[in-house]
Amino acid sequence: MSPPATIVGVSGGVDSSVAAWLLREAGEDIAGLFMHNWNDDGSGDCRAEDDRRDAVAACGRIGIPIHFRDFSREYLEGVFAHFLAEYAAGRTPNPDVLCNREIKFAHFLDAARALGADAIATGHYARVAHRHGRWQLLRALDASKDQSYFLHQLGQAQLAATRFPLGDLLKADVRRIAADAGLPTAMKKDSTGICFIGERDFRTFLSRYLPAKPGEIRDPTGRVLGEHPGVFYFTLGQREGLQLGGVRGRPAAPWFVVAKDVERNVLYVDQGSDSPWLQSRMLRSEVAHWIAGSAPSTRFPCSAQTRYRQPAEACEVEVLDDGSLAVRFSRNQRAVTPGQSLVLYQDDVCLGGAAIASTDAPLEAKLREQAA
Repeated sequence: MSPPATIVGVSGGVDSSVAAWLLREAGEDIAGLFMHNWNDDGSGDCRAEDDRRDAVAACGRIGIPIHFRDFSREYLEGVFAHFLAEYAAGRTPNPDVLCNREIKFAHFLDAARALGADAIATGHYARVAHRHGRWQLLRALDASKDQSYFLHQLGQAQLAATRFPLGDLLKADVRRIAADAGLPTAMKKDSTGICFIGERDFRTFLSRYLPAKPGEIRDPTGRVLGEHPGVFYFTLGQREGLQLGGVRGRPAAPWFVVAKDVERNVLYVDQGSDSPWLQSRMLRSEVAHWIAGSAPSTRFPCSAQTRYRQPAEACEVEVLDDGSLAVRFSRNQRAVTPGQSLVLYQDDVCLGGAAIASTDAPLEAKLREQAA
């Protein structure tokens, strides 16, 4: 039996099932591969076994073989260890970005080639194009489902071997195709969040690895308002979990995290989701990754996202000598968070991106000066 030309990453969800179905309907020689990336600790709701059964059932309906690979050790070392280290440092990482780079488009691609395949396919909502001798990552047609933000760390070799069959489809069309094809995943709810956390409380999960370290909650003037269980349990702009009741002399309005002083274990909060303490106009990044292999120029205008569900914002990018970026936005941005991903675009083309290192948000800048 000859090896398949393409290996489809089947996750047990509707998107990967339809990606496989479309390739099979087009007459392509394919097989599925289910990746086991996390060994559940028994305390959460990571549904790996349910997903595995659904992937097997979907491949059976499509009429293709399915392979299995265990990447849990690689995930633990390449993704989860970084996740914990970033939270311990007071940053907010994006493990989906790292998972795509280290697991789905590295170890999975290697496994597919070991099976004799020339290419891989996934159920991501994104597109790939080849223009002017270079491979490009493009936004998906369905802007509400576009996942190019999570794929910005891919490079030329990976894109050359990758297919995204859902890139030109709307999510509603994907559901319809799945139902018409009788796929067992047609009505399955989309997965949200991170598998290793599942449906459990995020703080409860994180406390298993980063024990509570109580400290003061203060307002931007330094007034002590209460106590927090650990600054690493919170992220900028967060409202939930502060457990601040009425504060004398302040209106009965919700409080939001506006800064974290990890060194002194102090959490700063302010009232109002549009607090000026959450606003920034500039950021510095870590060393950037460029999908084309290099930056378009040392200074150029483009648009950028600093979080996944956010409209792209106009900015000016300067590439510094060490490969990091200095970015100035055309208007203030809310709750730009160190550790999250800055992803750059020219129209629908994803240029690449980098982890956010710092911003000029007023309180963050003040704390940085005090620490210097």
